Amino acid sequence: MMRSAPDPQTGGTARFPSLPLPPRAGAGLKPEHVDQILADTQRIGFLEVHAENYMGDGGAPHRALTAIRREFPLSVHGVGLSIGSESGIDHAHLERLARVVERYEPAMVSEHLAWSSHDAGYFNDLLPVPYNAETLARVVAHVGRIQDRLKRHILIENPSTYVAFEETTMSEADFIREIATRSGCGLLLDVNNVFVSATNHGWKPLQYLRRFPLELVEEIHLAGHAEDTDDEGDVLLIDAHDRPVADAVWKLYEIVISQTGALPTLIEWDNDVPDWPVLRREARLADAILDRLGPASLLGSRHAAE
Repeated sequence: MMRSAPDPQTGGTARFPSLPLPPRAGAGLKPEHVDQILADTQRIGFLEVHAENYMGDGGAPHRALTAIRREFPLSVHGVGLSIGSESGIDHAHLERLARVVERYEPAMVSEHLAWSSHDAGYFNDLLPVPYNAETLARVVAHVGRIQDRLKRHILIENPSTYVAFEETTMSEADFIREIATRSGCGLLLDVNNVFVSATNHGWKPLQYLRRFPLELVEEIHLAGHAEDTDDEGDVLLIDAHDRPVADAVWKLYEIVISQTGALPTLIEWDNDVPDWPVLRREARLADAILDRLGPASLLGSRHAAE
């Protein structure tokens, strides 16, 4: 079935196929890769874009994304809604996001469990929230407002964190489960974020995954991280998105897929972006795991193995 979406760039109508995200690997779309992706005979499973890069009315970014959307499934990932903010969802930003979603009809829309704004200020970062009843009620209300405006459910991504709050009374996994249960949203599991946060806070990644509601996961993110040290000389991992996926993250990903079955999996590489063949090679590594472990997964029992 084909559906139409208004195209402000041309003033006409862009017709896009109704393509769900396949249970394959995808990649984040970068302008320098567009021509290679369109010409590549080894087709990537899907593409994902940051919504904020397409909130203008026209120009080269929209021409490129229109060409991509005609041939590939699309996922839209937001980074600026500030879902955890005490000051609420910015109406203008939500409207801009809605226009992007209406224009390109993506298969999935996702956002971060984080906050970036306070009063009139905006921070160029994804900041953590305390996990307690007050924050839970606020986040659920914000997710509900977003879903009502977009007329669709969204996915919420687990964060990478570097500090913890004294006000926290719930585990992160339980907090995220409650968001999904109360709001009806789905989940985006960032496996690299699990490894980064576990290392930084002294958790065991598998203990986290045992509590995480894998049955609600609809998309997975993989990325590379950088290693640093904190003021006391302990290892501190940074969710850098500037290098290949680490071996330890690949191993966690294998465990997840052995439980959930094959799921759409995005390779994130946003800084020091390599040539397209390098990024495609990372995606092919994920595809190999999906092909090998997806069919033999514990379908219906999406809990990480002991």
